[in-house]
Amino acid sequence: MKTIKRFGVSLEEDLFKELDLLVKKHKFPNRSQAIRFLIRQNMSEEAWQENKEVSGAVVLIYDHHKRDLVNKSLSIQHEFSHIILATQHVHLDHNSCLEIIALKGKAENLKVLSDKLIALKGIKHGKLVMS
Repeated sequence: MKTIKRFGVSLEEDLFKELDLLVKKHKFPNRSQAIRFLIRQNMSEEAWQENKEVSGAVVLIYDHHKRDLVNKSLSIQHEFSHIILATQHVHLDHNSCLEIIALKGKAENLKVLSDKLIALKGIKHGKLVMS
């Protein structure tokens, strides 16, 4: 179990109100949890900006009937197999598929892979989710 350290925080009134809105929006049990969330979120963003080892996922929605799209996607994924942990493929309807690709590696490599996949003709929506 981690030791909890307590400290006082002074905020301008408008920032204090924003913190309370964040607590309400995310349904945090208290302000401390919201502050933990903000710190962790900032640390994650800095890790991405500094090209550190990070985790993430590429989420793609595409038309699997689009000629050669699946082969092109797999070819790109094979180039980056060293950062791909797992993939999940879901059939949304007759034409559309959802693919989630779990990743771990240097931030820049994750960005390059996701950009290549999202740019493929036939991808309806794509997003790199950073963690």
